[in-house]
Amino acid sequence: MRASLIQIAVEEGESVESRRVRVAALVREEAGAADFVVLPELWTTGAFAYEEFGSEAEPLEGPTYEAMAKAASDAGVWLHAGSIPERAPSGGGSAAGEGPLYNTSLVFSPSGELAASYRKIHRFGFDKGEAVLMGAGEELVTVRLPETTVGVATCYDLRFPELFRGLVDAGAETLVIPAGWPERRRAHWTLLARARAVENQAFVLACGTAGTHAGVPQAGHSIVVDPWGEVLAEAGSGEEVLRAEFDPSRVATTREQFPALKDRVLGLRTPERRPQPLPASRP
Repeated sequence: MRASLIQIAVEEGESVESRRVRVAALVREEAGAADFVVLPELWTTGAFAYEEFGSEAEPLEGPTYEAMAKAASDAGVWLHAGSIPERAPSGGGSAAGEGPLYNTSLVFSPSGELAASYRKIHRFGFDKGEAVLMGAGEELVTVRLPETTVGVATCYDLRFPELFRGLVDAGAETLVIPAGWPERRRAHWTLLARARAVENQAFVLACGTAGTHAGVPQAGHSIVVDPWGEVLAEAGSGEEVLRAEFDPSRVATTREQFPALKDRVLGLRTPERRPQPLPASRP
């Protein structure tokens, strides 16, 4: 399977519409070179441009949806289109046009159909930024591609291993994480991507942004990791397309040769092997 991670630079001076057109062109350029293309988190606005989330938010089937659906169809690729600031329909007393915001990922098939959407569960910012401006998703999302089942997560989700255990229980073999990860915590980005691959015995495709978001330098260094934690490909800090070829069948082989997942006792699923009661004491 051939994957292309497009590490987009988000810089001031480029409008959202101009970037949307440019990124669609980059996706089309992967025609014939990739089966699966991945974009970063919130590349339309920048992950740290909190003040723009509301003004640039769009409905799920808005301009980014339309542009990315067309690009996926034109290129004939599966496309994880990163995430957008989604403005959900208003309701429950909200003013017209002022529904809640979500950090929402979109995945398209090679025909341009929406295969899945995922609202980010873990919001970054503690008591500010995304954590207070956006709602939290509630559902784990997997997508079945011809070659592999993809588990979808976003940026800060990477710090919460229980989410990935849930994705594995749902059948995920390849974990895809678009992000807007800051340069000052780049060591965590690489470490956590490799950890999620090792502990889940899965491929990890983690696509970050380059440039500077609202004064916050981005880490870049998109990365592809195999189920043993080996780095197959890693980008630098600037805008680039990171390409990697991998064999999804290695997930099953790895899990068979080193069946650690079968020894789980704690977690999100009921263990297959239950602890046996202690023998009764002798009189």
